[in-house]
Amino acid sequence: MRNIMFSWIALCGLFLFTSAHAQPIEEGKNYISLRSPVATQEPDKIEVVTLFWYGCPHCYQLEPTLDAWQKKLPEDVNFIRVPAMFGGIWNLHGQLYYSLEAIGATEQLHAVIFDVIQNNKQRLATAAEITDFVVKQGIDKDSFEKAWNSFAVKSQLQKAKRLAIAYQISGVPALVVNGKYTFDIASAGGLKETTEVADYLINHERNN
Repeated sequence: MRNIMFSWIALCGLFLFTSAHAQPIEEGKNYISLRSPVATQEPDKIEVVTLFWYGCPHCYQLEPTLDAWQKKLPEDVNFIRVPAMFGGIWNLHGQLYYSLEAIGATEQLHAVIFDVIQNNKQRLATAAEITDFVVKQGIDKDSFEKAWNSFAVKSQLQKAKRLAIAYQISGVPALVVNGKYTFDIASAGGLKETTEVADYLINHERNN
């Protein structure tokens, strides 16, 4: 499992940040179309999904850009975060995310978790470590543990696993627009360019 985890970390670190687009955004270069489109949660809206892992440094670097961008999205766009589920600590962190979402504490702790893992080197590698951490952040222990062990959270974890397969994701961070198009920082050309590609694909879907 340790080797698998480090392999995924290596995938997470493959992204090279380059300069702004010198050419128009192109399919096959800046994004790819999925062979089989994936159903969206709200068919009447344009969906943008970001797949992430708290242990990924590039997910951490992209998060402020994405967070600022998603707060300005128009009403016809639905922005969704999905934790990547590739086993081991990835799954634990995914369970942490969905447990916090279940008790309405995602906004309070999402950025904090990124920070402590990336900057304070707290791995949060066990359920006990995670529970101790969230309690120290002011979260009620009983409420969190109830969410952690709930059927709803376990269902979300299974759905996240299925989505990663359906999206043909092999590393994070990755974005998927309307269940049809996927891209990452490398193909987009950089952090800022990632949201530019997303905007381009949102407009494409809106006009088609």
